[in-house]
Amino acid sequence: SFYLPLSAQYEYASTNENPFGKYNSKAPKQLLDYKELIGLSKCVSVSRKPDQTWAKPVNMTWEWKYIMNGMAVQDLTLKEDARHSGSIRQYDKDSLQWNVHYYSSITTPSTLQTWKGNRKNNKIVLYKKHNSPTGVKGFFRLTFYDITKKSFNWIGEWVDLKETIAFSTWKISCTKNE
Repeated sequence: SFYLPLSAQYEYASTNENPFGKYNSKAPKQLLDYKELIGLSKCVSVSRKPDQTWAKPVNMTWEWKYIMNGMAVQDLTLKEDARHSGSIRQYDKDSLQWNVHYYSSITTPSTLQTWKGNRKNNKIVLYKKHNSPTGVKGFFRLTFYDITKKSFNWIGEWVDLKETIAFSTWKISCTKNE
């Protein structure tokens, strides 16, 4: 028969034993950039309101798993305020950087937003071109930092082109479920 048994065909997919999938050794080694985040975490999210003050913190979960038979990473947030989101993360061996495609329950764009970047030491830093509200050229920068097997932090901020000015708009702190 042409079809392989599911276990042979998708040996890196989610199973009862590995609910978050497994890294496929044929995938770019950079998929391991997210190895500490794989699993389920309890998090607290706080973002700025339109008046630029910080809103009340929102509890959320952040689930990370290997997808496409261990060839990519997907994450999904479920927030108490019903503003859910996620990303599909693929490493581009030609450009030598991550392509992170973001989606959300708030909007349904015809094209997903894309951030690009890499892991350097204990940080994963991703960028998307984005001008400030006053028209200054820059980026929206997403940074995962203080990454350990038990916890990690995330910050979203606007930065100028030289990254000398940074204005944070969203922060998340997470603790892995045991």
